[in-house]
Amino acid sequence: MSAPLGLIAGGGRLPVSLAEQCVAAGRPVFVVRLRGFAEAALARYPGAEIGVAELGAIFAALRAAGCRAVCMAGAVARPDFAALKPDFRGLRALPGAVAAAGKGDDALLRFLLAEFEREGFVVEGAHQVAGALTLPAGALGRLKPTPAQQLDVQRGMSVARALGALDVGQGAVVCDNLVLAVEAQEGTDAMLGRVATLPAALRGERGRPRGILAKALKPTQDARVDMPVIGPRTIEAAAEAGLAGVAGEAGRVLLVEADAVRAAADRLGLFVVGVEPG
Repeated sequence: MSAPLGLIAGGGRLPVSLAEQCVAAGRPVFVVRLRGFAEAALARYPGAEIGVAELGAIFAALRAAGCRAVCMAGAVARPDFAALKPDFRGLRALPGAVAAAGKGDDALLRFLLAEFEREGFVVEGAHQVAGALTLPAGALGRLKPTPAQQLDVQRGMSVARALGALDVGQGAVVCDNLVLAVEAQEGTDAMLGRVATLPAALRGERGRPRGILAKALKPTQDARVDMPVIGPRTIEAAAEAGLAGVAGEAGRVLLVEADAVRAAADRLGLFVVGVEPG
């Protein structure tokens, strides 16, 4: 039997989908459920619940399970470093983590990746663990963007990539070439919630959708961690905001529960389209 994949699980459905994909593919999985973040559904897999700053305990659990490769997936809020309770190995890494965090989220994530590699683990991205989870090129459901909507897609992707280059966020909302919102630390759902409160003259509404959500991988980002994600909730939130569709970089955006995403888009009358990376 092959060595189990060590899945370092934060919040959201992505870690659950990855665990399911591993089981379906016959690959053993050991789940490190990050305390306070991971979903309860992950408790059915072999694993352990460990605090985010307990690096020594995480490394020991992975080695005891025979893991040689790890994958970090799911949402983890930027920590309050003063409130963390690290173990000895975590305490050794803390000054470096604080310094990296001061340079931005990407620097912090690269630092954490390096800590796992320093301990001898191979780090795999979610897209490498389950390539079928990435957004394909072209329309995902029955709807395609109109020529006018395609202009919003192009504008939105340009804005999302520019944001990423500044290490600000991974998404933007554009309507009739006007930027309605950009994503920062609040995340996609909160950004779409803000759009839903804007005057109807600036955005679409149910029955008369306008505008798009665009998501792109940050140009400086290591694709092995924190790739942009589109899931069923993304489609529902986009519809609530009156948007006509969702666009993302093909092969560089993770698609969680693809069948449910497609069904939600068709039911709510939105398009979902994968755009070739620019």
